Amino acid sequence: MFAHLSALLGGLVTAGWAGGVGCFLGPLVIWLMKRETMPFVGDQAKEALNFNITVAAIMLILFLVGIFTFGIGFLLTLPLMAIVGLVALVFIIIAAIKANDGVAYRYPFAIRLVK
Repeated sequence: MFAHLSALLGGLVTAGWAGGVGCFLGPLVIWLMKRETMPFVGDQAKEALNFNITVAAIMLILFLVGIFTFGIGFLLTLPLMAIVGLVALVFIIIAAIKANDGVAYRYPFAIRLVK
């Protein structure tokens, strides 16, 4: 549960700064510390890490589209960023609740980079 919620805390602390780096530092630290001693915690931390890397990549791509179109693209990308952020928030809360109940949660749109 903490692996999922640490992504929210990281996002709040950094306010999304640095392309969402703060959003995947918490799950990364938990995964590195607990992956061998607590398999369920390691699995959920890895899942949270993969999801937050995916969200950070999407946000970075949307930001770059806005920049490369000399700001005009932000008319489209800012609403999309808000939607992606809201959807991520909902999925993270669902994942934290499921993990608290002891159920392994799989994010539906995560690119599984960390195996």
